[in-house]
Amino acid sequence: MCSINGITKNSPDVVTRMNEATKHRGPDDTRVQAFGAVTLGFNRLAIIDVSERGMQPMTSNDGRYTIVFNGEIYNYRELKKEFSNYPYTSESDTEVILALYAALGSKAFSKLNGMFALAIFDKEKNELVLARDSVGVKPLYYTHARGVLTFSSEIKGILASGVGPKLNHAALSDYLRFLYVPTPSTMFEDILALLPGTMLTYRSGEIRLETYTEWPDTMPPVSYADARERVRATVRAAIQRQMVSDRPLGVYLSGGVDSSIVLSVAAREQKNINTYSVAFDLSDEEEADKFNADAVLAKKTAAYFGASHHEYRLSSDTALELIEDAVYHLDQPLANATSIAQLFLARHVKPTATVVLTGEGGDELFGGYERYRLALIAGRYGKYLPTFVEKLHPRLRSLHLSGNERYVQLMTQKRKNVERVFRGALAQHNFSSEFSSDTIAVDLMRADERHWLVDEALMRADTMSMAASVEARVPLLDLEVRSLAHALPESYKVTPWATKRILKDAFSDVLPQYVLHQPKRGFFSPTAKWLRHPKMGQFVEGAINTLPDELFNKVEIRRMIQDHQDRRVYQAPFILALVLAGAWMRRYTVSV
Repeated sequence: MCSINGITKNSPDVVTRMNEATKHRGPDDTRVQAFGAVTLGFNRLAIIDVSERGMQPMTSNDGRYTIVFNGEIYNYRELKKEFSNYPYTSESDTEVILALYAALGSKAFSKLNGMFALAIFDKEKNELVLARDSVGVKPLYYTHARGVLTFSSEIKGILASGVGPKLNHAALSDYLRFLYVPTPSTMFEDILALLPGTMLTYRSGEIRLETYTEWPDTMPPVSYADARERVRATVRAAIQRQMVSDRPLGVYLSGGVDSSIVLSVAAREQKNINTYSVAFDLSDEEEADKFNADAVLAKKTAAYFGASHHEYRLSSDTALELIEDAVYHLDQPLANATSIAQLFLARHVKPTATVVLTGEGGDELFGGYERYRLALIAGRYGKYLPTFVEKLHPRLRSLHLSGNERYVQLMTQKRKNVERVFRGALAQHNFSSEFSSDTIAVDLMRADERHWLVDEALMRADTMSMAASVEARVPLLDLEVRSLAHALPESYKVTPWATKRILKDAFSDVLPQYVLHQPKRGFFSPTAKWLRHPKMGQFVEGAINTLPDELFNKVEIRRMIQDHQDRRVYQAPFILALVLAGAWMRRYTVSV
């Protein structure tokens, strides 16, 4: 829901430009207001209490606090009852946040079960506070220069305020290693992302960053049977809670376990609920069956639960047409062509749904990726069977490294490729963000949850859905679910023989057997096929030409692309990263 913008100056004209740059996130209404030396802006995508009473900026009844807020608070009704002394004038969750903040100050944030990025101006203290949800579902960016703080839901909002698009060289190096930009850095110099669970306080030209208290931990379950029932009840309650909406709601359905669980609950609450999936127009030679396996399952599963299913087919030509838009809306390069499919899907969904439920987060919380199982095997048996373990996954030879180094070894691109395409100091640059994974399986999940999930998956899902004014919700990342998942023993999630064990068991009598026993695929796009498409060649060449000669070895890049075209070496993700970096530099006219 919405976009928020602001600056610690009396500058309505500046914030109006920021609102204009981010209006796709909130096309229903827009407003800019100055409060002394602070100006706040808001673009509205009305979801809960769509009346004028829910419009922002919203000021507390005593006139002291003013809020702009992007997101949804799913426990707002319970909180409204708990803080019933406040004289509410709307049915919005926004006003509940104001009531809590007036009563508790920054301690209010740890009570919010939802996704949010917000700013609250305290007129009495002349203080501005920014905060982001502890999971990192909703983004928030800021820059602080010469005593002035500027913030926005998207980087393009800050650029619209007059900040120059200058390349962050360290972030570029990180990007080509991880295929996304790790927070708090962005690809733009001097523009930062507020970290999840973090509060920024601005006062008298200075800023202070601190984490706020997270949602309380859940007590560990007594037994596996107890845990299974608690997982089932907690996940169900979260999905039901996140279905609250005054606008049409549907489900993104991939055919996998997580989105199928979401649908199984949602379909009980709403008959003939709309479900949506993407299929790819590919020839048999392009492995159409492989890339459309999830779409086939999604259609079958939708019918199983009595949903009204909508499948949209994405061709290579349409994908090419959408790349520039995807690059623009992502704000910074992210080397996952699934973003194109997500943008395509969101634009088709918008006529029939303003809110969609997704299955994001289930793998990271409950151990769904194969690398967790392999890491567990490596941790247990690597010392005794090192050759066998390395055959499972070559990068598991990194077991002897520290947790930080181990995570980087497992999750980054090959160093020789980075050194091959970079010139000078960037080739030797070490990653600038902290990654930690002290034990093999559990902390690998936690590291993924803190880094890849936030900076890649959730960022991609948010920007691509909001580009079409569609709100994507993530019930499996509900704070009640997350707290319980963190309390579960490792063996309940991952064993040497199984992944996502307890989540599957919790819904084994609800889901069709073909969903439970299918191989793990994930939602992915035919990147390698698209890169070999004849019409893609011109776009690729133009993007590579844009890369600055002083930073990149284009001879090596073109040799790498040719190897891919000739099917000698598969390096589609890394090539895509280079292509999108060039397209991004061209789209944002970035200075190096």
